[in-house]
Amino acid sequence: MLHRHVLARAAIVSIAVAGFAAALAGHAQRPVQTAPWTPPRTPWGEPDLQGIWNYATMTPLERPRDLAGKRVLNDEETAAYERETDARQRATNNTAGPDWWDPGTRRLVDGRTSLIVDPEDGRLPATTDDARQRAAARAEARPRGGLPDGPEDLGLNVRCLQWATAGPPLLPGVYNNNVQFVQTRDYIAIVSEMIHDARIVPMDGRPHGAIRRWMGDSRGHWEGRTLVVDTINFSDKTEFRGASDHLHLVERFTRVDADTIGYRFTAEDPTTWTREWTAEFPLKRTDQGMFEYACHEGNARSVEGILKGAAVQRVP
Repeated sequence: MLHRHVLARAAIVSIAVAGFAAALAGHAQRPVQTAPWTPPRTPWGEPDLQGIWNYATMTPLERPRDLAGKRVLNDEETAAYERETDARQRATNNTAGPDWWDPGTRRLVDGRTSLIVDPEDGRLPATTDDARQRAAARAEARPRGGLPDGPEDLGLNVRCLQWATAGPPLLPGVYNNNVQFVQTRDYIAIVSEMIHDARIVPMDGRPHGAIRRWMGDSRGHWEGRTLVVDTINFSDKTEFRGASDHLHLVERFTRVDADTIGYRFTAEDPTTWTREWTAEFPLKRTDQGMFEYACHEGNARSVEGILKGAAVQRVP
């Protein structure tokens, strides 16, 4: 009788162990369920974009003509393109030096050959007759021989007034590709590290103003998780890609995941391009701080040297 009880208990233990092992095996075969990412929100319930984000990339705005029809490069082609572009920029770029450049500008974004996604050829649309006439007039007005007569003959960036990379729209450059968002209930500040420009975007539904500005007149609203910033009333001194003061810009910022904001902008100016066009690229979260871009407004000492040098070269 005792022998039978021992055997029975041994059988029960064996069955229990086998069942536990089977349960473990079944659990191991089931895919791990991860909770979906929930976008953060501000205390008042709006999507939270706050923080510092980097938008550096080597991908050019327009697709190079020798890559026509090739939207994305494979790994080998990407590595070759990055090497060749880096070597060329080191030899020709006179804006500071490679040790100043953002590491992100040494890479293509996802192997893409252009930031422009529409038109599909990755190129700016054809320009209008009006735009070509404006370009010819600007060329005719330039100082003879390229030597400036006064500060107005120098670019806005040379005078430390505005850099195209700071936006709007944001466009990657060789350095200072950082932007910070600061949100309140009624405003969003878009602060660029480049030349420490800041856009204060009203979010309270007010209409656009009538004053023309170098960075335009921006108004924002939410479409679901996307911040939409609509900007008009640009100054004709800005000349974004040859555009006039009729430029209309719509930017979209969408929090994709914890470390990425998808950025997309559409530019329209019927006096400059035959159709609107769109570009997009990611903004990546960075833990690095923002640093002062110490370019004094007017860049007085440098501009003084440039003008003196131009005057000397004019002396027969």
